[in-house]
Amino acid sequence: MSRNVISIDTGASVIDAIRTMLSHHISGLPVVDRDGALIGILSDGDFIRRVEVGTEKRRGRWLAMLAGTNQVALDFARQHGRKVSQIMSPKPITVEEDTPLEQVVQLMESHGVTRFPVMRDNKLVGMVTRTDFMTAIAKLRLEWSSASGSDDQIRASVVAALAHAPWRPAALNVSVNDGIVSLRGSVRSDNAHKAAIVAVENVAGVKRVEDQLVKITYPPPEDDYGGGDFVSLEEEASTEDDQPL
Repeated sequence: MSRNVISIDTGASVIDAIRTMLSHHISGLPVVDRDGALIGILSDGDFIRRVEVGTEKRRGRWLAMLAGTNQVALDFARQHGRKVSQIMSPKPITVEEDTPLEQVVQLMESHGVTRFPVMRDNKLVGMVTRTDFMTAIAKLRLEWSSASGSDDQIRASVVAALAHAPWRPAALNVSVNDGIVSLRGSVRSDNAHKAAIVAVENVAGVKRVEDQLVKITYPPPEDDYGGGDFVSLEEEASTEDDQPL
């Protein structure tokens, strides 16, 4: 999360809020009262429907009746409001410092929001946004890309990564040379092909994947869920049956 939280007072003007967001390159602002208590949140989405740019909601008589007088009044206030308190979303969903990331993601998905204020003892101490996930992913990727290991260790990790996947390639052959992984085998779909490459690329120490997997349009029944044994790293000697007809 971001700990240096920039907030705005509930009585600030909409123009002040916009200037603050633009100058700090942020897309959301916690709204606090004079005592610093969190009372709302303002996001860039609150400026999409605004009278200044002609994008306010225009409802005909029947649609206005269906929406209800209360909703029409709320929309008008938010689309014409001059103060932060008039356009903010009150009582925002918050998370605690020790909230698991999985729960944060579930809340983001279920409520369709991109940021949550982070609280400690009812005090605002940070903000967690989708951008924070991007930053964390980038940092972890850099750490994984700098990881090292012997070719045998990398091969063992690749095999383990694919061993129990229902879409694993059949008759898979894995070889590793200086961190470059060569994959041979057969897959039953484009998605299975993509998943196999992604799984190998996620193994620490892998520098590149040489993709020699082939797609089988109609795999035999025993290969419906991947199947096939992992063959050894060493190449098998050619036989007469291997010669072209």
